[in-house]
Amino acid sequence: MPRPYPGSLIVLEGIDGTGKSTQAKLLAAALREQGHRVALSREPTDGPFGRRLRESATTGRLSPEEELQLFHQDRREHVETLIEPALQGGEIVILDRYYFSSMAYQGIRGFDPQEIRRVSEEFAPPPDLLLLLDLSLDTALARIGVRNGEANEFEQRESLQLCSEIFHSVQDDFVTIIDADQSIDEIHAAILGTVTSLLRKAD
Repeated sequence: MPRPYPGSLIVLEGIDGTGKSTQAKLLAAALREQGHRVALSREPTDGPFGRRLRESATTGRLSPEEELQLFHQDRREHVETLIEPALQGGEIVILDRYYFSSMAYQGIRGFDPQEIRRVSEEFAPPPDLLLLLDLSLDTALARIGVRNGEANEFEQRESLQLCSEIFHSVQDDFVTIIDADQSIDEIHAAILGTVTSLLRKAD
């Protein structure tokens, strides 16, 4: 099917510790060097709904229902103000997390991941490429540590395992799995090769 917009939407996902933010920045820089127009963003955003979500990490976690509602509101605003205009303008949009993270992280709080996806896709365009950074649980735990003593290692491991399973349940054709147990440079090279192939096909 032809894409409904001239731009490309590339999403980086994965459990905590995979280095998504670093890789998103490296990819954006590399594509800009090649002459592409790139919009780099993240979820939660820095908008009003996203700020409330980020602040809740330090001021006290919201109820699961409030949190999910804010994620939907933040994503809707993100789509309307940045994602769709950039795609319509022919830009490459790179996102550090998208609704797949909501499926995983709100999924382990008791919500149906597929329902989260259904609601999100009523207004949020699916990606042209989803780069799923795959990391062993041992490496992830070593990288992120046990944060602020809030969870013991077993609880953290169990949560990460469930999140990983939800991410891997996404079996769409736009998914490419990237081995995140490699070095930063090796991961970047694998990502850039995959993205370059996608952009060639789009031309």
